[in-house]
Amino acid sequence: MMADPVPGFRFLVTLDNADAYLPSAQAALLPEIAPGEFKEAKGLGADLEVMGYPEGGVNDFVHQLPVRHSWNRIVLNRGVVKDLVLWQWYQAGLTQSLGARRDGSVILLNEAGESLMAWDFKGGIAAKWTGPELNAMENAIAIETLEIAHQGLNLNVMGGTLDVGAVVDAVVGFFD
Repeated sequence: MMADPVPGFRFLVTLDNADAYLPSAQAALLPEIAPGEFKEAKGLGADLEVMGYPEGGVNDFVHQLPVRHSWNRIVLNRGVVKDLVLWQWYQAGLTQSLGARRDGSVILLNEAGESLMAWDFKGGIAAKWTGPELNAMENAIAIETLEIAHQGLNLNVMGGTLDVGAVVDAVVGFFD
């Protein structure tokens, strides 16, 4: 029995208020990060680089060997507000190492506002900030963009972590 697809229009973005790599006493001295509401979150993904390895005497295929794994940047878009906290987080990455790395989550909600799944990222740093495009001929909201480079995602489903090993076992069992 297949579940219905989940709509992707209702979500939250959270950032921990402490630096991911500082002792808690020092992290408590840093300003809190309150990201606000975003109109769009993209980039929840990863890429496995593979290298072709031709084996001598095997002419019908080329082995594909894993080389390294990388994570996509999380791209957040929101309407410009008078709160400078995201800009200050970006500035912390430019000028100092302390306070620059934050853990956080992109949380998908159902229609009732309950958490369905969350993509938790580790050691995120505000890698790119883009200000709004201003045009006197348009009546549009000014949008700013923040890109977060991070050190990995963990997918949590309905309050429990997705067990990738169990999924693989289920798929293998399906084909047996």
